[in-house]
Amino acid sequence: MRALPTLALAVLTLIATPAWAILQGSASRDPNGLRRSVVSIESSTGELCSGVIVAPDVVLTAAHCMTDRAAYRVTGLSRAFRQQRFNVAALAIHPTFVPGTTPRTQPGIDLALLKLNRPVGPEFLALDPTQAGRIDVGDGVTIAGFGVLTERARGTARTLRQTNLVSLGPIEVANRVLIVVDRDRLAETAGAGACRGDSGGPILAATQTGYLLYGITSWSSGPLRSRQPSACGGLTAVTPLVEHLGWIASTMRGLSGLNSAWSGN
Repeated sequence: MRALPTLALAVLTLIATPAWAILQGSASRDPNGLRRSVVSIESSTGELCSGVIVAPDVVLTAAHCMTDRAAYRVTGLSRAFRQQRFNVAALAIHPTFVPGTTPRTQPGIDLALLKLNRPVGPEFLALDPTQAGRIDVGDGVTIAGFGVLTERARGTARTLRQTNLVSLGPIEVANRVLIVVDRDRLAETAGAGACRGDSGGPILAATQTGYLLYGITSWSSGPLRSRQPSACGGLTAVTPLVEHLGWIASTMRGLSGLNSAWSGN
């Protein structure tokens, strides 16, 4: 399967917003599943994003989720799906990120790392970002997040949902992102994908032994043939981790100390 040849041009004509829930996704109810690694991030101003645990006290998310002058709180789910809350003690935003720009005009890298005030504990599972590989055209991926079930149903946020998408490959508009879409709809008409609340959530590759973390959700758009303005159900744009492992590793060492799980020592 090939990426749509006019995809980059089409993106410029779409409404693209930060991916604030998994549209047409299913609730994640497996106590040994993605609830162990995927968390929600909420600011004191009420903004909601998603993130993924990458060390016992470090969460990876999207940079645009962390630009408010606010306090931030991370919430994970116990085996019984009860909320476990952690405060953000420090954060690092990728140095190329430019605050105040829209997702499709953002020239920098939409990644941020958060240090929590305490480790998440043994109920949770950190996903090693250094194991990230490249996602090729036609590869299947899983996305997960705490966003809304449908674009206008804001009350449906804060439930962990996941869905499976397929890669159309990378595009470069203002920066380089990977585009993933509903396998059946291919972004032509409304289908599954990220929506409001899913920014910062993980893009994963499923294996026989678990999930590999490959990227972070940055923004979403409506379908190419939408008659009404929409920010969901079309393209889901991913910041691929394999291209930024140097910054991730060095920043995690700075946040967690030289004995960090990813320090290489």
